[in-house]
Amino acid sequence: MKKKDILIIGAGGVAHVAAHKVAQNNDILGDLCIASRKQSKCDAIIESIKRKKSAKNPRRKIFSRQIDAMDVPAMVQLIEETKSDIVINLGQSFINMSVLEACIQAGVAYMDTAIHEEPDKVCEDPPWYGNYEWKRKDRCREKGITAILGVGFDPGVVNAWCAYAVKHHFDQIDTIDIMDVNAGSHGKYFATNFDPEINFREFKKVWTWIDRKWVEKKVHSIKKVHGFPVVGKQTLYLTGHDELHSLSKNIDANSIRFWMGFSNHYINVFTILTKLGLTSNMPVTTAEGVEVVPLKVLKALLPDPSSLAPNYTGKTCIGNLVKGKKENNDIEFFIYNICDHADCYREVEAQAISYTAGVPPVAAAILIAKGVWDVKTMVNVEELDPDPFIELLGPMGLPTESILEHPEPSLDL
Repeated sequence: MKKKDILIIGAGGVAHVAAHKVAQNNDILGDLCIASRKQSKCDAIIESIKRKKSAKNPRRKIFSRQIDAMDVPAMVQLIEETKSDIVINLGQSFINMSVLEACIQAGVAYMDTAIHEEPDKVCEDPPWYGNYEWKRKDRCREKGITAILGVGFDPGVVNAWCAYAVKHHFDQIDTIDIMDVNAGSHGKYFATNFDPEINFREFKKVWTWIDRKWVEKKVHSIKKVHGFPVVGKQTLYLTGHDELHSLSKNIDANSIRFWMGFSNHYINVFTILTKLGLTSNMPVTTAEGVEVVPLKVLKALLPDPSSLAPNYTGKTCIGNLVKGKKENNDIEFFIYNICDHADCYREVEAQAISYTAGVPPVAAAILIAKGVWDVKTMVNVEELDPDPFIELLGPMGLPTESILEHPEPSLDL
């Protein structure tokens, strides 16, 4: 098997974890280049890899480059100069289409962990993948380019869990509820666990898939309390999210919803910031005549998500609750992962939110290198065989747990 050299685009918290995992598996993968607008951030990741002695094969090269990922010719040149075989795009989602275009032109595999966004468009009409990514599927197929979309955790692992449920447990699915909770504490008054700009752009409106159609809801208007393994009862809010936009097409289910856990404090602060206009992505002009985007100012004021890692305590729980039928019997299936912030920091100097998003694309890269997922076209994760992916994630640090229940039928008395 020829080693596959890896190019990571981006140098944030998720890229930090992915780089460690590439290094840990560079007996299967090859050399690693980390490229971003700020090369110093890439170099800081390389120093972390050295500190933690993550490189399994110390003879493999790990190096950095500076790149403007919106510059397609420069991206093509970087791919060719570094002899990269797989590009893992972990930069802001605004760059997805330029990086994908460069991969198509250069003839190399592409993957990302979030849906493409345009800076001046927020929460576009569904399905989001149909607005940008899927329009390039034919070109990927014609050129034999493997492009795996949304292969982080959510989207990513949760999509694979849906495919796993279909493959192993259900004849018919009624509902899928994807639930993401962070039962941890970072010690700051207020912070987001990943890029604040992307985080707050998600909270403009809620698109959800109910009764086989798209339904628009108000942000944070629907909530429930759910009991989870390990982390206990958590308050969840119905939220729009990337994976619904492909799962609604590829998984035969009546309703697919995404729920995210938020504390009362988070909701209160977010509500105040929004009412003050600080989460707006539209430019405003100050009295001094300076044009600023409030959301970008807010991002600059809030803690860098990567800086939260050293003091983070507690755990995350992400899971899918799937309800349906098998051989005409009711089935409830909960499939989930528990990830510990402190454990992640000890291993790779990152917090659990970055860890859960950064490990899966490297697992996917290994499956491409082995030919298992090298499908020569564009796919979302649920279109691939979930078993080798889920099996590989366990030893890489993200074990999957599950609970299968057969509820007793109610009796008419």
